[in-house]
Amino acid sequence: MSRYSKFSFIDKETSRSNISTLIELLSYLWPRQYPTLKIRLILALILMIGAKIIGLGVPYLYSKIVDYFSHTAQQIIYIPIYLILGYGLVRIIYSFCSELKDTVFAPLRFRVMRIITLQCFEHVQKLSLKFHLNRRTGAITRAIERGSDGIETILRVGIFSIVPTLIETLMVLGVIAHLCNWYYTFVVCLAIITYFLFTIGFTSWRIQIRRKMNEINNEANNRALDSLLNYETVKYFGNEEHEVKRYDEFLAHYEKASIKTQITLNILNFGQSAIIAIALTLIMFMASHDIVTHHFTVGMFVLINTYLMQLYQPLNFLGSVYSNLRKSIVDLENMFSLLAESSDIYSSKKAKSLPTSLTNAGPAKIEFKKVHFGYTQAREILHGISFIAKPAQQIAIVGPTGSGKSTISRLLFRFYDVTSGLIYVDDEDIRNYKLDDLRKSIGVVPQDTVLFNDTIGYNIAYGKLDITQEKIENAAKLAQIHDFIIGLPDGYQTQVGERGLKLSGGEKQRIAIARTVLKNPRILILDEATSALDSHTEKEIQQALSQVSHGRTVITIAHRLSTIIHSDLILVMMNGEICEQGTHDFLLAKNGFYANMWFIQSQHSDK
Repeated sequence: MSRYSKFSFIDKETSRSNISTLIELLSYLWPRQYPTLKIRLILALILMIGAKIIGLGVPYLYSKIVDYFSHTAQQIIYIPIYLILGYGLVRIIYSFCSELKDTVFAPLRFRVMRIITLQCFEHVQKLSLKFHLNRRTGAITRAIERGSDGIETILRVGIFSIVPTLIETLMVLGVIAHLCNWYYTFVVCLAIITYFLFTIGFTSWRIQIRRKMNEINNEANNRALDSLLNYETVKYFGNEEHEVKRYDEFLAHYEKASIKTQITLNILNFGQSAIIAIALTLIMFMASHDIVTHHFTVGMFVLINTYLMQLYQPLNFLGSVYSNLRKSIVDLENMFSLLAESSDIYSSKKAKSLPTSLTNAGPAKIEFKKVHFGYTQAREILHGISFIAKPAQQIAIVGPTGSGKSTISRLLFRFYDVTSGLIYVDDEDIRNYKLDDLRKSIGVVPQDTVLFNDTIGYNIAYGKLDITQEKIENAAKLAQIHDFIIGLPDGYQTQVGERGLKLSGGEKQRIAIARTVLKNPRILILDEATSALDSHTEKEIQQALSQVSHGRTVITIAHRLSTIIHSDLILVMMNGEICEQGTHDFLLAKNGFYANMWFIQSQHSDK
């Protein structure tokens, strides 16, 4: 197996055939929701066929003009104006139909590209967290980008280059068979068949190089993206040279594959030209003989050679077109493979609605009942977790790293489904709710807030996109960040940078709180929201969180026990199980694992 194959979306088991890929693409050419585009497709096909039929008249009229002037000077009485004008008119009509065909088809071509690209992006957005954790973001975006280009190429050169060439070839063969002896038709057929077989066979071999180039290109982009996103880590360890060398390894493989591709392309072009040249030479020998024996006129000689030359250009173009078409199909395979990915988390057809806003319904009730879960079958993370969070109750979950604290929040969001057991919200299995409703009913302030590379205002409004500026500012005030924002030169229009790198940790946390305020969820998850902050900033954030938490059901995943001493119920987790539970005072009196954690942290804070 290629060292790059794991970065491709295609393997021997999932690879689709070229035919099935094309059939799936062509199905988009007849969009039910766009009837005017269907009319455009029909009109474009009519213009395409009409142009080819008209094109047959160009060599015919030219041969008649040659025949007329090939007579002796005494026989020429007048200039054949009607033939010359007819010849010019036919060429003009042919050119007009060809260009009008492309003009008519362009809106359909680009609309199909837009529909499929958008559909793919939408589908990837809806795939489960498991899919995104197992895939490289760079590979996904490159697959969509190359697939979009592949769609445009296939529709442009496939339908209006390869198909017209095939139609024109059949028409020319028909005309030659009608006007000439059978051996002319035989030579032309043999040349065309040889040309097609050589092109298809050679290109099929070359396409394997293209697949490898795609895989190398995916990985090279992943390496570059990964290095640039983690530029601080690179600089901390002074590993710039290492990153450059690692990236260059893949560029070297890509360079080698590119050179091989170019050399094989030159061989392909030479072979195609040689086939056509040999055929033309044979035809000229036969036609010359027939002229000498008075079986052919000079005009007929010109007619046959003009038809062959007329075929030569599209056939020669067909070689590169077919190569591009095959490469585009490979690119499209990646995109359709993404569309074929199924999500293991979805709403059932009979899914119920769930009130999402605290304004529309009160705080929610949450219950975990004997929940078992593992990210893989070989390793279970949670072992029979059970607890109840009553409406408006504040539950805290504490424990060492790897005990399964954050897994509980992921299961509540339905990023994953439980292996066994049940999770209830308002006394209903969460799998019975619409997935969108469930996730809208839950707000989260994570430990590491990642922001979009946009404005502060946009990132706050992401909690509820159809919101007014006044409500954005009110949310910022509640999160205690409004004064900071208006003090910036661009205010709410300030760009936050990639992943919010222009802001401090505390500022990003306040933005996360503000957009959670706008979401107004019934359930709030605080996933170690202050663990990465200094003590002063932590106190300020805690004040904001206290206001946001009021009246909601809150699950706080905490590392610092000082932040959860007022919780209604504290769950102490160890190795995927709840080993202790109760209030802060109760757990201290129990003098168990929680009391030991409290003692250690208290000593540390005293120092």
